[in-house]
Amino acid sequence: MALQAFKFGTGPWDPTHRFETSWLLSPWALFFCRALISLYAFTTLLFVLAWQCARAATGCEASRDTFSYFTHLTYWGLAFYFLASATHTLTYARSGVPLLDRFPRPLQALHSAFYTTIVVYPFIVTIVYWARLYSGTWFAEVFAGWSNVSQHALNSAFALFELLVPRTGTPPPVHMLWLVLLLALYLALAYVTKASKDFYPYDFLDPKEQHGLVAAYVFGIAVGCLIIFGVVWSIIWLRKYVTETKLGKTGKFAKKDHPANAAGDVEVATDKPQE
Repeated sequence: MALQAFKFGTGPWDPTHRFETSWLLSPWALFFCRALISLYAFTTLLFVLAWQCARAATGCEASRDTFSYFTHLTYWGLAFYFLASATHTLTYARSGVPLLDRFPRPLQALHSAFYTTIVVYPFIVTIVYWARLYSGTWFAEVFAGWSNVSQHALNSAFALFELLVPRTGTPPPVHMLWLVLLLALYLALAYVTKASKDFYPYDFLDPKEQHGLVAAYVFGIAVGCLIIFGVVWSIIWLRKYVTETKLGKTGKFAKKDHPANAAGDVEVATDKPQE
């Protein structure tokens, strides 16, 4: 896996446009759904920043601090992913050739890795928040309830949409390495936050309070990430098996796209991993 980590692949890139098509929705409908999710995510993020600047006792300092939290960073990732995927789907729906196909291969590989992060990390955020961080008492303010549901529950709903509705293929196993590496980089950011702003984004990272449990939390989240990757991979495989093999729904394509017998296409038939 380590030897494959920096390879982008040499085979054809996404020959049946799995990133821009769905077995259920037309390209235009898929574009609309992705654009709507992106709009909601950006609206949530910007409104939360503005609200905290206007209402929090520390003013905009609270808004700046949000960029130290994994929750907010992954939610920004969701917003930008759905913006990018909506753009690629729109260009595909209009011309039959997505903008992504015109990108150099490294950027295409990065888009594939980006997809993997947005179908894995939101579930980590949701599980850790409601199982470990949530106090058990519902929020007294409507804003607090809405913002937390949006960022700690709807985030997984958005990820589930990308798992079930588009025709994306199973992510390559090498993405597990990058998922864990990004988590390690966030861990470094958390301790940089402590050094520069004198607070831990999450209390379970504080060695003075948790002592040896910090290592257990870090290791447990990393292992959980790999388990979630396995579950996500299985869900995608099952979705493709049910919709394409059992139901014969090989995809809804743009009018200007004429895939040569998609049902018999090698990429469709063999479930070739995305590069």
